[in-house]
Amino acid sequence: MAHVSAPQVPIDPVTGVVGVNPAKLTPAYWIDQEQHPDRILLDRAGIAAQNARMRAQDPAIHDLRALPAQLSRDAVQQDIQALSSTPRRTLYDLQGQVLDAKVLDALHDRLALDAVAATTPVRYGLVTHRADLRTFPTAQRVFSSTDDHDIDRFQESALFPGDAVAVLHESRDGQWLFVTSERYSAWIEKRYVGIGSAQQVFGYGAAGPQRVVTGANVTTTFTPEQPQVSQLQLDMGVRVPVLADWKPTDPVNGQMPYTAWVIQLPIRRDDGTLDLVPALLPRIADTAADYLPLTPRNFITQAFKFLGERYGWGHSYDARDCSGFTSEIYRAFGVLLPRNTSQQAVSPALDRIAFSESDPDARRSAAVKQLRLGDMVYIPGHVMVVLGHVGGLTYVIHDTAGGGWPGPDGARVAGHLNGVSVTPLEPMLASDTVSYIDRITNIQRIRPKSEE
Repeated sequence: MAHVSAPQVPIDPVTGVVGVNPAKLTPAYWIDQEQHPDRILLDRAGIAAQNARMRAQDPAIHDLRALPAQLSRDAVQQDIQALSSTPRRTLYDLQGQVLDAKVLDALHDRLALDAVAATTPVRYGLVTHRADLRTFPTAQRVFSSTDDHDIDRFQESALFPGDAVAVLHESRDGQWLFVTSERYSAWIEKRYVGIGSAQQVFGYGAAGPQRVVTGANVTTTFTPEQPQVSQLQLDMGVRVPVLADWKPTDPVNGQMPYTAWVIQLPIRRDDGTLDLVPALLPRIADTAADYLPLTPRNFITQAFKFLGERYGWGHSYDARDCSGFTSEIYRAFGVLLPRNTSQQAVSPALDRIAFSESDPDARRSAAVKQLRLGDMVYIPGHVMVVLGHVGGLTYVIHDTAGGGWPGPDGARVAGHLNGVSVTPLEPMLASDTVSYIDRITNIQRIRPKSEE
């Protein structure tokens, strides 16, 4: 494969980033580039059809309702071992010590694979607090090197208040649960899951008015009366039921509710069972009565609400990574995407353009010129979302741990962006000699049914 040479683009003296002046860091700039910013890109029926395709065609999406009442020992053990296999790479702890065989054996023992019964009844629960999903049932952070503590190799993802899970197993110490959610299977702290009946779990928020979080995140009102729902973080796209018939004169956790929405949230009782309780969500919080219409204006506005947020591998730092960023933008519109870049990039439910190493440069370059707002561009381990074309360059917004581009002397400048950033695509370098465009593996598009 030949290489698409990265163009020499000036580094802006104010931002220090190639091709990006302060104006390009505002949503208004990109909205102004749109000829029809309020046109509907995909209507509610189209989104429902898209989600139905995703659930029917993509193996990364799990239908919890379709699980059998019981799972065999082999099925549970295989699910756990598919995730929690002994690491083959060298890993280090926070003190720079290598995770040796003794430590790895102890991690494996925590899985309690020998305790899996011949048949396991599937239990259901709701997540009660934003919670990490982990490779192993431990909060221990581990790293690929001794000098980079940002990327915890045991961090998989996160789940959010109200997310439904199927509970398949418990760790040796009884503090962790192995769960399957719609988009992921991993270990979660037991204290963040309330166990209920299937009817309770799948009935939560299924009918009645809702509030959808449209800010990067919002928090519920502080209350000492019910700490489990006090200042609870709700991230973009989380949808919670509203208790519309709550009497305005009845206090919620010691407070008159007229300045807030009275919402219902799951909590975990002391015995581990699920309860649903009222909480207050301030009316000034960035929320909406339904998923937002998918228009250029709304899409750009939602993406820019994360601008500058620190990169959080696997949803660490109470933030998100590149694929979490992408899926949470789309979640504000009710669009379902797989969790990881490797899954998103090849999803059969999306409008996929795939590339191989043998593809000519011209094919990649032509595809880049045809990119449009909201398209997702994948290189190994990373995804970028297209904003538009300006001055012969294609601009993207993405949550990136790094980034690089040619300096005035042609040598690669290592940009420590480490957060949600706006950059042009064409000058970005994956190495001293390879551009991002060289490394494009897939382009995915959310498509209306009429374009199938």
